[in-house]
Amino acid sequence: MRRHVVAAAHTSSILLDREACIAKACALIEEAGRNGVELLCFPETFVPGFPYWINLYPPGQQYGIHVSYLNQSVDLAAGDLNPVCEAAARAKVTVVLGISERDGGTMYNAQVFIGADGRLLGKHRKLQPTFAERMLWGQGDGSTLSVFDTPVGRVGGLICYEHMMNLARQALIVQGIELHCASWPTFASSAGRGSAFDVTVETVMRAHAITGQCFVIVAENPVSAQYLEAMETALGPQEVLGVGGGCSTIYAPNGDIVAGPHKGSEETLVIAEIDLDAIARAKVLVDTAGHYARPGVLDLVINRRPLTGFSETGQTET
Repeated sequence: MRRHVVAAAHTSSILLDREACIAKACALIEEAGRNGVELLCFPETFVPGFPYWINLYPPGQQYGIHVSYLNQSVDLAAGDLNPVCEAAARAKVTVVLGISERDGGTMYNAQVFIGADGRLLGKHRKLQPTFAERMLWGQGDGSTLSVFDTPVGRVGGLICYEHMMNLARQALIVQGIELHCASWPTFASSAGRGSAFDVTVETVMRAHAITGQCFVIVAENPVSAQYLEAMETALGPQEVLGVGGGCSTIYAPNGDIVAGPHKGSEETLVIAEIDLDAIARAKVLVDTAGHYARPGVLDLVINRRPLTGFSETGQTET
């Protein structure tokens, strides 16, 4: 069967509250299952929320809230996402969830891919944190730049401005991605630069659908009053970020909008029935992973080795 139902979760986190975010994610997964959704994509760092304060306050004031964010980030090895996996299995929904991942004392901006059977398929760590994000998150590497086989199709994703990295997008395209989950925050409710944000996202994501001949599911979180209260309680008042924003949309391989755009504070699942045969119709014209590539002239090399900075040689005595 080539027709499937997919959705973007247009929803706000409960900032700095991992358990509340996970509970909300589980409720949305169950809602998706009741609506026949087979693939559900969440916004960037839905657990425990996007740290907007990094762009709003002087770095020296942020130490305390960074410690709090570390403590509320997701430890995969400790089973923090077990409730989400169980919810996915009950609802029979494949889930792409944005998280701040905690690995020891380091955090990574990541997506986790959970199968409709509740199995953790894998994760993707953002290759390059954007702008002020570099104060908070470590860099990902090529070991997590992957596409996963699911009952819905071949699913992968990237995070926010990582979509500006054309070679990262191409790395997923050449792996045969069919459904691309794009996890974003929103800056549309920011004074000044916010007016251009939705246009930027729309342009980049529509272009990715066309150049990659894939469906693109854009999930954004509107800023809630709880976000502002949590930040301002810790760091003091600010006048840049306001309530609202968010624009969630689903694009077809020819660039057409098949669901959305849904904008603003109203939380909902943006749902579309898609036909994967549309991918073949697009690729007959231009297959950028096949007949419209020029290997030998333009080649992409992906380093799959985990870049831990640590390796061993020789043999230790026992």
